[in-house]
Amino acid sequence: MGKVRGFLEISRKKPGDRPITERVHDYKEFVLPLADQDLRDQGARCMDCGIPFCHEGCPLGNHIPDWNDHIYHGRTTDAVAALHATNNFPEVTGRVCPAPCEASCVLNLQGQPVTIKTIERAIADYAAESGFFRPVRPQIRSGKRVAVIGSGPAGLAAAPPPPRCRRRCRRPPRRCPRPGSRARGRAGAARDSPPRSARG
Repeated sequence: MGKVRGFLEISRKKPGDRPITERVHDYKEFVLPLADQDLRDQGARCMDCGIPFCHEGCPLGNHIPDWNDHIYHGRTTDAVAALHATNNFPEVTGRVCPAPCEASCVLNLQGQPVTIKTIERAIADYAAESGFFRPVRPQIRSGKRVAVIGSGPAGLAAAPPPPRCRRRCRRPPRRCPRPGSRARGRAGAARDSPPRSARG
């Protein structure tokens, strides 16, 4: 677990933002990362609750206390493995997720939850910079195949597990040559088209 009295000795620290006058001129990220020591301090605040409500709050069921403990002890590689065990896109969820896990954190009773989202983002960024995003290829194949229909967020999330289970995964050809059609706004185009009864 984290530091035994960490939640009593260390206050919550949120990452800062780039100045508005600077960030209006580009499309770069405006949330600044925390320093390594600050991340370790925030990981130390995790109490390793007997019943970690952050698991219940997270739709993915991430093992949040595990990676907080790894970050606190400086085991970043282990934190990457713990995060990727349940989350295929931590580089996305660490940025756009509304963090219901933080709302479920026991420390939120005092309005000072662990900065789970910030730690998740830092782990994902470390994994990307260190080259940990590699395909997992099985040593033996079962000869069976799985087809994933659709290449939106759900399809992309469903595609990685089959190779780990020794099955080939294939995305059938489709109209849109790029993945993530709904995420790219095609749902909006379909929504704006006339209803069937008006098409004549």
